[in-house]
Amino acid sequence: MSAWKTNERGALLRIAPDVKLGSNVRLYAFVNLYGCEIGDETSIGTFVEIQRGVKVGARCKIQSHTFICEGVTIEDEVFVGHNVCFINDLYPRATAADGRLQSERDWKVIPTAVKRGAAIGSGAVLLCGITVGAGAVVGAGAVVTRDVPAGAVVVGNPARVLRMVDAVSHEPEQG
Repeated sequence: MSAWKTNERGALLRIAPDVKLGSNVRLYAFVNLYGCEIGDETSIGTFVEIQRGVKVGARCKIQSHTFICEGVTIEDEVFVGHNVCFINDLYPRATAADGRLQSERDWKVIPTAVKRGAAIGSGAVLLCGITVGAGAVVGAGAVVTRDVPAGAVVVGNPARVLRMVDAVSHEPEQG
């Protein structure tokens, strides 16, 4: 890991040398980025960690206190609210069967995808192995345990479809 750096506004940042930043990326204080790719014109808020292998598209907005773990792909124009947590292991354990601390070889990353134009509300938790469809909206505090269809608005724990919206206009579908 690299040492802490400061950006043009003097904000402390921790960006590993293997991070690929697009043009005009805005980073705020106390971000921790390593082994990830961030697309053009994306904004990353304060106290955000983005782990290796993550791909964040162009013109995304990642709000403060969010954790994006290995295995997550976020397409273009996605909004991720404050304090959102992605999970990449369905059965996390501290130790292996023989009692030693688990290492990377003891588990498998399960990927998650967030499609173009989706929005994830503050405090949502997204389990691994799911896809959030294009233009979908995940309500604040939702716990997403299965795929979210394109254009769906989901809320609750576990998240359930509340209604559908047009993926382009974001207006409720008529029917």
